[in-house]
Amino acid sequence: MKDLVIESAELFVVGPDVTRYRLAADMSEVYETLTLLKITTQCGLEGVAGITTYSEHCFDEAVGAALKSLLPELTGQNPWNSDVIWQQMMSRYNSMTPKPQSVIDIALWDLKAKSVNLPLYRLLGGSRSRIASYASTPLLDSPADYVDFVRQLQREGFNTVKFHVWCDLEKDLALLDAIDREFGMELAFMVDLEERYCRREARAIAKRLESMNCIWLEAPLPDTDLSGYAELRRGTTVPILPAGNTLLTPGQMQPGIELNAWDALRTDVTYAGGFTAARTIASLAHAHGLPLELQSWGYTPTQAANLHLMLSIPNAMYFEQPVPYTSHESCCSTPIRTDNGFVHAPSKPGLGIEIDWKQVQKHTLWQYQIGG
Repeated sequence: MKDLVIESAELFVVGPDVTRYRLAADMSEVYETLTLLKITTQCGLEGVAGITTYSEHCFDEAVGAALKSLLPELTGQNPWNSDVIWQQMMSRYNSMTPKPQSVIDIALWDLKAKSVNLPLYRLLGGSRSRIASYASTPLLDSPADYVDFVRQLQREGFNTVKFHVWCDLEKDLALLDAIDREFGMELAFMVDLEERYCRREARAIAKRLESMNCIWLEAPLPDTDLSGYAELRRGTTVPILPAGNTLLTPGQMQPGIELNAWDALRTDVTYAGGFTAARTIASLAHAHGLPLELQSWGYTPTQAANLHLMLSIPNAMYFEQPVPYTSHESCCSTPIRTDNGFVHAPSKPGLGIEIDWKQVQKHTLWQYQIGG
């Protein structure tokens, strides 16, 4: 085990030039910003992490701005003290807790795993090296487009699909009718409603899904409507999941668990405070007999962080594979892709991904450095 001391940290706020999509009818095209952090130790070892944030009309630079006030606290610290560093970071003045702290924590865990030459999921205690995958679609223009896209995905080895839909009850029901006619029970799928339905609409679509091969209905209501989720879950046989974007700590999730609001918890390592925080959420879910279905929508560093946590816990069932692939693979030369229905663990130490720093420089909006 190497004795590590942090010497410098480099921050890159990156706006990749990729094809953009919508995730609901009332959305504009989504700009996905990649905020990258590289931490370097005195012995030359580097830890890297990246968070994907989403916005309309322009790139979101807020996480990078929030990180600038945290990075000076890192120099001279030992990454093996990541728990202590996490507590310190969470107590700093910051307007965006815990997203900026997530990036720091993930980079520290990447460093620790590299220092002992282990893939990160192994350092986290995981033993399985693959997990089932589902294709997570953008919003398409028509039911026929979805049918064609599903056929293409099946040819690419997917057997499970999650639909981002219009979030308009009439249009969404028409899509489900088309999917039912074309694929019947042969297609396992999820539906993501981006927290945009009311309770009446959520009951109606859940009723339609009961006769289909639906694995779960995701985010039909705002995550904070715990009583609405509990009422919906009591009235349907379809598994109900939250979005996982708002309730980001065990304390915030506990009331929903007590109300039996969900059939699984949902979160994102890059939003919830990194591995140090997300592991406590995984333990909470496991203690209550619930799966923890992690988000992976975003660029490869975001996918990789969530994949390693999935592989390290027993109660994650699926990896979320954003498609089309290429819109989420910018600035990384080792993309994560589904192979015959599964995603496999990276074999290299740490997160196991290689950043294309030339491409990062090409698309960087601004950068910042301390130390070095």
